[in-house]
Amino acid sequence: MKLALCVQTPEIDTPGPVALLSGTFEERVRKAATLGVKGVELAPMNPATLDAASIRELLQRHHLEVAAIASVSLGMSGLTLLHPDPSVSTQARSRLDDLIRFAAAVGAPLVTVGSFRGRVGDSGAEGRAKLAHILREAAMLAEQQGVRLVVEPMNRFQADFITTAEEGLSFLQEIGHPAVGLLLDTNHMLTEETSWSEPFRRAMDAGKLWHVHLADSNRQAPGYGLINFAPILEVLHELGYTDYLSIEAFTKPDPDTAARDGVQHIRSLLEKITS
Repeated sequence: MKLALCVQTPEIDTPGPVALLSGTFEERVRKAATLGVKGVELAPMNPATLDAASIRELLQRHHLEVAAIASVSLGMSGLTLLHPDPSVSTQARSRLDDLIRFAAAVGAPLVTVGSFRGRVGDSGAEGRAKLAHILREAAMLAEQQGVRLVVEPMNRFQADFITTAEEGLSFLQEIGHPAVGLLLDTNHMLTEETSWSEPFRRAMDAGKLWHVHLADSNRQAPGYGLINFAPILEVLHELGYTDYLSIEAFTKPDPDTAARDGVQHIRSLLEKITS
């Protein structure tokens, strides 16, 4: 298993609530490398404006991979795929294609879809079908670009559908495209699941567990809340999960301390499991 940190891209001026590390983009990259993580999960707002070649070169210089391209900045800004205003949802749909192309350009294997999907609200089944169509269509582009999409089940307070891994797997069947999988987030799982092991096991058995977010019970970095991460990591190790564990957490007490402490906490547990 490989560790990553969620980091904002250079075009965003105002730090987001889950964007770890401070300073310029180059300083953030250097700090990530110093912490010894394998990769960064990049969270852009407008990827079409970014110099992907320069970003890729900078990361390669610091021996960092791009674990994923996150849509979290878009979702938090209110730009969502199911937004009731057609002009907004159309812009979001275009931005999804931009995320996919940016992922391909920087060598990222995944694009995440969490709060960026929006809510079905009163549209119910119609909204669900609309999202399935959008992601099926986007998956075709992603497959052409050598990229995959991951849908993130989210807790009931932040989403009104796809709140568990089981619901996520069911939705993947509705999408019906091989380039779409699941991202499971420990903070959302704490609220919605009844087991730590079964959601991971079912997703792995389906061949659809492609990414994992780590955040504690209070959405802070691992080690700052009530979640015992040792059995979670043990289950993932037993299941043979070898992809990224990406820390996407609130920046308390500050972005650098949160990143450092979260990495140290998870790394210490991984060392015990693999020793």
